[in-house]
Amino acid sequence: MINILQSLSKTIHLSLVLAILLFIGLFFGGGDWAFDKLFWSWLFRYFHVLAGIMWIGLLWYLNFVQIPNMPKIPDEQKPAIGKVIAPAVLFWFRWAAFATILTGLIVAYLNGYAHEAMTLGIGSGGGKYTAIGIGMWLGLIMAYNVWFIIWPNQKKALGIVEAQPEEKAKSAKTAMLTSRINTLLSLPMLLSMVMAQNLY
Repeated sequence: MINILQSLSKTIHLSLVLAILLFIGLFFGGGDWAFDKLFWSWLFRYFHVLAGIMWIGLLWYLNFVQIPNMPKIPDEQKPAIGKVIAPAVLFWFRWAAFATILTGLIVAYLNGYAHEAMTLGIGSGGGKYTAIGIGMWLGLIMAYNVWFIIWPNQKKALGIVEAQPEEKAKSAKTAMLTSRINTLLSLPMLLSMVMAQNLY
């Protein structure tokens, strides 16, 4: 077991096997389940939650751990963060944002409320559609920020693309402030998503 846990790849593969076995047990042991629209909605909601945990988890890691502690790291150690850790974090961060949005839109489509949610429930009774719509729009804004503001500026700040020193500093500040905007929006976004699923 230690051999498995010392490897992230082996750990994830074992977790996947356990999840599949649990699914098979619950799926076939639960009675009359079918590979219908309800099943696909559940499956994509599961993917949506997994991607969302990765995305918001990394957003909070950046804002609660990495950014506040960077000034405490000695200058000679900072390249390890900028050249190794930050690019890896940003890779998973931006693709988790993409996967969260894509799977969320699929769930909305499969459940038949994509249009109502995107129009915030206007003309269709509000309530659940307004709540999930607010969450969806906040998520879209946050994903836009990741792909079109944070990532391009981080590429300059980290030296992935060429930039002058003053442009690097400006890009780092822009990326940090936009990341803080996403942190600001994260709690209302999560609140509206959970409200839509549990209060209506």
